[in-house]
Amino acid sequence: MHPTPSIRRLLGTATAAIVVAAGLTMASSAQAPPAQTPPAAPAGRGAQPAGGQQGGSRAMSPAAQRPPETVTAQTYPEAQINAGRALFVAQCGFCHGRDAMGGETGPDLTRSELVAADVRGDKIAPVIKNGRPEKKMPPFNFPDTDLAALVAFIHDAKAKAGTLEGSRRTVELADLQTGNAQAGQAYFNGPGGCAKCHSPTTDLAGIATRAQGLALFQRMLNPPAGRGRGGGPERRSADVTVTLAGGQTLTGKLAYRDEFTIAMTDASGAYRSWPAKSVTFTVNDPYEAHFAQLAKYTNDDLHNVLAYLQTLK
Repeated sequence: MHPTPSIRRLLGTATAAIVVAAGLTMASSAQAPPAQTPPAAPAGRGAQPAGGQQGGSRAMSPAAQRPPETVTAQTYPEAQINAGRALFVAQCGFCHGRDAMGGETGPDLTRSELVAADVRGDKIAPVIKNGRPEKKMPPFNFPDTDLAALVAFIHDAKAKAGTLEGSRRTVELADLQTGNAQAGQAYFNGPGGCAKCHSPTTDLAGIATRAQGLALFQRMLNPPAGRGRGGGPERRSADVTVTLAGGQTLTGKLAYRDEFTIAMTDASGAYRSWPAKSVTFTVNDPYEAHFAQLAKYTNDDLHNVLAYLQTLK
C-alpha cells in the first residue's frame, strides 16, 4: 500500500536535507534570475493592476499557482509507473520528495517547465544521465528500462499534482488520526527497528507533549536540522573519517558531501575538503536510519507509529 496523496505531499517536504541536489528545471545558470514584475491578474474577482499589488497584498506564492500544462499528453502502463515510483523513492526522493513534489534541496518536478515539455523522456532522460554538476546533481547510469520507468513515474506524478484542488500542498489533520497505537508499538519495537536507538522512557518520554499533529509527524520522519521550533533538540552533526592517499587519517564533523567532494570541519574549526575519488572516507550519521526507513514505510506503518508516539505524553 502506498501513502495517501496528502501523506505523500507531506513526505515531500519532510524528507529533504541530507543530499545536495538539483533537478529538472529550465534554469541554465545556478544564479537565480532577477525578480520580475508579476503579471496582471485576469479581469474580475481578485484582479490587480499590471506591475503592482492591490491594497499592499502579497503576490501569489508559487505554491498557489497552477503547474505548467503538459505540452504533449502521455499515458504509461501502471506496472511501469509503479517500477518508476520504487526507483524514484530510493534514488531521487531524498532531494525531490518521494512524490516528486520537491524537497528542501531539490525542486518540485511537477512544476518543472522541462517536465511539462518532455515527450517520453526526450528531455528528462539526458538530465538524469548527464546530471547538472553546476547544481550539484550527479549523473546516474541507469539502464534504459529504468530510465523509461522514471520518466513514466514523473509524468504520472505531474498529472496527479495537476488535479489537486487549489494546487496547494497541504495535509488534512484527519489524515493523521487513523492509526492503531498498538500496531505502531509493535512496529516500533520490531520491524521498524526504532527501539534500537529510541526509548519511550528516555528520549521519547513526553514527545507527544512537546510536539503534536504535523509537527510530531515531521519529527518522526526527519529529525530537526538544527534547533527545532519551540526549542526542540539540536541536531547532532554527522562525523566523518577521511583517509588520505598517504595513509594519514583525519576526523571531524561532516561539512559537505556530494558525488565529487567530501569536506569536514576539523577540531580546530578549519574547513577541509578533498575530491571524493582521491580519498577514502566513512560517514557516521546518527540520523541515517531515519532516512533509510522512508523507503520502507507503508501507509499503515506511518499512521500506526504516529498513533503510538501520540500516546507518549
